[in-house]
Amino acid sequence: MFKLRYILGQIIAFIPFAMGIGYFSDSPSYTYHDPEKALIMVSFSHASEHKDECRRFSQEELSAMAPNMRRPMDCSRERVPVYIELMMDGQNLLSQSYNPTGLAKDGAASIYESIPVEPGQHEISVKLRDSSRESGFDYEGNVSINLDAKELFVIDFRKDHNGFNFQ
Repeated sequence: MFKLRYILGQIIAFIPFAMGIGYFSDSPSYTYHDPEKALIMVSFSHASEHKDECRRFSQEELSAMAPNMRRPMDCSRERVPVYIELMMDGQNLLSQSYNPTGLAKDGAASIYESIPVEPGQHEISVKLRDSSRESGFDYEGNVSINLDAKELFVIDFRKDHNGFNFQ
């Protein structure tokens, strides 16, 4: 009898928690984006070119170094920012520069943008600059798509696969 009271007490104590979990698992409803619109997602990580060119050490500099520290080249680890432009039907949707990650700014720049757009036929143009040039772009991609409401269109970038990948 003594054990039965403990078990009943625990059941009574846990019922409100179970009901709360059941309620909040389905309510209140939440919509991630407008169901009347399509979504263009730009998502990738890319390591750009190094900011400075490697410099060869002179013979005097090499002899001044400790024998275990001698290396023929001095190369900066820092990378240039990745600049991306996304145009849809001639309208600029995204024009932004993304800095490299890491303490020495030597990692890949991570790009993740979600842009809601009207459904329909669209011309998408994406341009990317990952070098130290001031104007122009290193990679360009164009695609003509027909988007439906609630459709997700992903733009990815792979340098080893000749640039942009549209899905």
